[in-house]
Amino acid sequence: MELSQHLNLSYYKTVATINEEHKVFVVQHQTTKQLYVKKELDIFNINVYRTLINNPIIGIPKIIDYFETDNSLIVIEEYISGTPLSSLIHNHTLTEQTCVDYITSLCNTTKMLHNLNPPIIHRDIKPSNIIVTNSNTPILLDFNAAKLFSPNNDEDTILLGTKGYAAPEQYGFGSSSPQTDIYALGIVLKEMLASCTSYNLAINTIIEKCTKLTPTERYASISDFENDLTMFQNKSKYSFCQHNYLPPGYRSKTPWKIIIASITYLFIGWLCFSLEVKNTYGIALWIERIFCLLIFISIVLVSFNYQNIHSYFPLCRSKNIIVKIIGIVILDIAITFLLILILLILETSFFSL
Repeated sequence: MELSQHLNLSYYKTVATINEEHKVFVVQHQTTKQLYVKKELDIFNINVYRTLINNPIIGIPKIIDYFETDNSLIVIEEYISGTPLSSLIHNHTLTEQTCVDYITSLCNTTKMLHNLNPPIIHRDIKPSNIIVTNSNTPILLDFNAAKLFSPNNDEDTILLGTKGYAAPEQYGFGSSSPQTDIYALGIVLKEMLASCTSYNLAINTIIEKCTKLTPTERYASISDFENDLTMFQNKSKYSFCQHNYLPPGYRSKTPWKIIIASITYLFIGWLCFSLEVKNTYGIALWIERIFCLLIFISIVLVSFNYQNIHSYFPLCRSKNIIVKIIGIVILDIAITFLLILILLILETSFFSL
């Protein structure tokens, strides 16, 4: 048995259960009243936790202490409050910029892990193992499957990881390496972007390189991956016609959607600018027409979640489809009412007889 830093479990009182099946609990130190997370691990690499406790890494929970028995490891680590990335993906609350920002931050964290001597390979990077804090920072959790990298290993002796995120070499086709984490980050980026209303398809080239089946065909290092992400961001910032600023129907660049959108916008324009209002002429009539156009366009933008507007309104981002539709309708009505109110104020102020 090994006791690190004289850990006394009696100091920690369980106050909540995070995951009973996986033996993850919130505990409180009885003297300091500080909250921590306690994990009871059946599968682990003790050398990973020895390394992490002596080399704190930004972007992962700080390991406070651990206690090893013959068959398990009890870990006390920093408590991180936030929202699982998997929930943000499920609720479609992400934007392209947020996705790239999160992955860039995770790259920085993973790079520090890979720069340790020996490097730590996480081997289980996935949305449910990433929590986004209240300060909008992604934190990488769960090092149960992590290992110390050894270039001399021909293949992994224990097959760990999560289906869909684990690289081919984790299934016995080779040894886990920094490219294993790069593969998982590419899959996570792909999944995040798929939840967005739209995104710049140019980033798919980066994702494809991350997720090559052969490790040597992926990025040589996290730094190379990060550099390409930075270049992509810089190009996007200065692209005047960046597609995610285009109106609904044009963002995906799908021909049939563009045709339908074009016909719809032309019809709305014709309908609004041919509008006639009784006893209203000249500038007053054109203001009526313009506000009519604004009402129609706002309904289109809200209905199709332009610039991820739904993320700002709880009802619109509900998991329940009926509640979500009700939220969108309410938001459409609210914006329409606001525009009509502004129109009435303008007419009363400048065009009343």
